[in-house]
Amino acid sequence: MLEISSAALQQIVGDAAAHPARERCGLLFGTVDRVSGVSLCANVAADPSRTFEIDPAALFAALRAERAGGATLVGYWHSHPSGDVRPSTTDAAMAVPDGKLWLIVSGDAIGVWRAGNQAGAVRFTAIAYQVGEGA
Repeated sequence: MLEISSAALQQIVGDAAAHPARERCGLLFGTVDRVSGVSLCANVAADPSRTFEIDPAALFAALRAERAGGATLVGYWHSHPSGDVRPSTTDAAMAVPDGKLWLIVSGDAIGVWRAGNQAGAVRFTAIAYQVGEGA
């Protein structure tokens, strides 16, 4: 079961709550079985009220830092103002089936998914999680 640190989850939920009409987004860091850190990134999508695009500069910086021995990028998070924590059709069209986590938050609801490949298309698999203490 995936563990998400309470501090990381509080950052995500707090950022999404502070901007309820816009999709917020960022990166997830940790290990295969634990999300221990997050970053809040700019949403550079043309219409952030309906979709998200993580600022490429933030993504590239995280990947460079990981290669240099920094925190491991394990996935992405974003919010859905619609209230649905399932990946949308747009999410599936934009996703890469790379096995990364996708955490989606809407209000107090949270869904965690893994982006994989099935018959040449992205398929999201629901991931069970628990909230752990601390960072």
